[in-house]
Amino acid sequence: MAGARGAAAASAASSASSGNPQPQEPGLGELLEEFSRTQYRAKDCSGTGGSKVERIEKRCLELFGRDYCYSVIQNVNGDICGHYPQHIVFLEYESSEKEKDTFQSTVQVSKLQDLVNRSKTARCRGRFVCPVILFKGKHICRSATLAGWGELYGRTGYNYIFSGGADDAWADVEDITEEDGALRSSDTHLFDKVRGYDIKLLRYLSVKYICDLMVENKKVKFGMNVTSSEKVDKAQRYADFTLLSIPYPGCEFFKEYKDRDYMAEGLIFNWKQDYVDAPLSIPDFLTCSLNIDWSQYQSWDLVQQTQNYLKLLLSIINSDDDSGLLVHCISGWDRTPLFISLLRLSLWADGLIHTSLKPTEILYLTVAYDWFLFGHMLVDRLSKGEEIFFFCFNFLKHIISEEFSALKTQRRKSLPARDAGFTVEDICMLRRKDRGSTTSLGSDFSLVMESSPGAAGSFTYETVELVPAGAQTQAAWRKSHSSSPQSVLWNWPQSSEDRLFSHQGLVEAKSSSSSSSNHSDNFFRMGSSPLEVPKPRLAALSERETRLQEVRSAFLAAYSSTVGLRAVAPSPSGAIGGLLEQFVRGVGLRGTSSSTL
Repeated sequence: MAGARGAAAASAASSASSGNPQPQEPGLGELLEEFSRTQYRAKDCSGTGGSKVERIEKRCLELFGRDYCYSVIQNVNGDICGHYPQHIVFLEYESSEKEKDTFQSTVQVSKLQDLVNRSKTARCRGRFVCPVILFKGKHICRSATLAGWGELYGRTGYNYIFSGGADDAWADVEDITEEDGALRSSDTHLFDKVRGYDIKLLRYLSVKYICDLMVENKKVKFGMNVTSSEKVDKAQRYADFTLLSIPYPGCEFFKEYKDRDYMAEGLIFNWKQDYVDAPLSIPDFLTCSLNIDWSQYQSWDLVQQTQNYLKLLLSIINSDDDSGLLVHCISGWDRTPLFISLLRLSLWADGLIHTSLKPTEILYLTVAYDWFLFGHMLVDRLSKGEEIFFFCFNFLKHIISEEFSALKTQRRKSLPARDAGFTVEDICMLRRKDRGSTTSLGSDFSLVMESSPGAAGSFTYETVELVPAGAQTQAAWRKSHSSSPQSVLWNWPQSSEDRLFSHQGLVEAKSSSSSSSNHSDNFFRMGSSPLEVPKPRLAALSERETRLQEVRSAFLAAYSSTVGLRAVAPSPSGAIGGLLEQFVRGVGLRGTSSSTL
């Protein structure tokens, strides 16, 4: 790991002034092409295919550098974690162009590197606690859940079984050191040591709140506990943290979302499955201001559940508390990036983070950094129809209202002008398999309940001496920001109609959104396909709504022209159905019966 300045933009300007031609910046289409072609692995970036990944990482650093000064945790060849970025960004404070010229790091880089190396064995797949968003001087972090004894003691066999039989699935993760190996005779001593480093890292980052998205207390495969979690740590090592159990369906559930023509309304997870044993548990002091009936969480559909969890996370990070937040699921590469990406986009839409980035730029950053470079297996998920990645960005239409805003002032910040709209020429769909993921540690089965959900709320030890980074970043934030008054929410009325554009012309139809969605799209739509690119109406939109709709439009346009238009070879097993048929029905060219034109 080495310190680095967040000055990629300055470097680019210097190159331009010297007369050297600038290489074309990688676009979202190129990113999605690479993303849908192969899973990112840090150790594979040195080959011929590594040039594309290097361009993507360089672009991410440049985008981070627009608004922040940062240091870089070097992970070349996956030395720390094989499915984390080669250059892990440690955001230190917001900065202006002038401040970038006088950047002084506030972190002890060498000691942080040592702590990261020691703590990584505490978590599943070596995916240690990593800060990814900086808001009000507080770190929003991501990771995998805690590793169980099976992973600590049997990495080789464990990795082979639970990564789908890939021999090199864990070759990038170091074995337990000889020092730790000498302690294997005592499970308690080993867990004290390994998890002790994990706790030190959490404290260094000033993290207090840990949000666990697992639907299990411990993940069980073939009758063996393969992972654990903070909420069931027998020694209560994480008792000083505020633990939240907010169970959320794994990636397999999103096959049901795809099979229902991408309709999340009315799609309810089956909480009665045998392996689901983690109840929702949130301290009362975190829920009193949200006016949500949390006892009804098992009746919420996918829209309500995602909305309410996002409100909770925004409330935590937007509180007057100086503490940071950790979000994790099991492996930390499906549900975790979903909420990290929604948090980043929601805060950006309010003009609170990444303030200089345009809609296409923040979209590129979150797709590249939060999803691709942190190891989301898009190829595998697409082949099985588990489209949690698509759900994330299509879901933006459900968080456009001001009730999701983190702004605490009545007057919103002046936000950059929006870009031009986007168009789509062709629409098609991928093929799908009928089975779940072999590589996922998430749930294996799910159930679709067609009944509408109930209403949500009535509203809409070896010592490593480190100085906590959180205190320093918070001090830097306070220096440049004044305290904000109490929050004010704006309530926009629901539109009664969506206008649909079809091959026959413009027609009007009632919105198909369920009562769980508080606001309609307010957009012209092309047919009823999930890949429609919204066209703005003449009606005035809020700044937040405009920005999020532009991000969603940009995503749908790029996705439909890359992933959505890619032909997939038939499966040898014959289990893959043609999703093109679903798209044809979706745009109204064919009825629900495949034999009806």
